[in-house]
Amino acid sequence: MDIKDIRKLSDADLKKKIKETKDELFTKRMQQANGTLDKPVVLRELRRNVAKMKTVLREREMEGASK
Repeated sequence: MDIKDIRKLSDADLKKKIKETKDELFTKRMQQANGTLDKPVVLRELRRNVAKMKTVLREREMEGASK
């Protein structure tokens, strides 16, 4: 996911998207443990997407606190 797309989402949508991505990450980790994961790079991409979304939420939180 691109950071521009993430910034367009509302806080509620971001939280929902984080939950969905974490669930997908869990599924992919299980596939890796079973040896059925085709592309291991997917794990890194999912982790980075979660980090990007959390960063945007935190930035918004800090903006609200400073006002």
